[in-house]
Amino acid sequence: MKKKNSLFFVLGCLFVLLPVWATAATVEGTIQGYDCVVTGTVCPVGKEDPYVATQDIFIILTEGKDYYFVPNVDRSILARHVNQKVRVSGELSSKYNSIKAETIESMEKGAWKLAWSAEEEKRMREQIERRAW
Repeated sequence: MKKKNSLFFVLGCLFVLLPVWATAATVEGTIQGYDCVVTGTVCPVGKEDPYVATQDIFIILTEGKDYYFVPNVDRSILARHVNQKVRVSGELSSKYNSIKAETIESMEKGAWKLAWSAEEEKRMREQIERRAW
């Protein structure tokens, strides 16, 4: 009986955790303005381009022309890396065509460099809150 209960417990844990494992992913592409991608217009040449200011939403555009929203990262962070090759790791949602980023790395001089992390942002927010009180 104990073996049967243990088996059900293990299977239950796998059933609960499987969706988390199945959605963990890494997406590589470039950061682009959503409007220019869906309308097929020329995207900004660099972050200093005034067109960046007109974009409310930035996405990750893959080489295969798929795109992913990054809803948990502020647009100003994404705007800093317009047209740069990036690698975003996190939880992928095929339903919403999005990735909840844990880290964003940018390609600089042929190597990946950490540009943003959820953990670092959380740490900085906590530090700011402690100073405010």
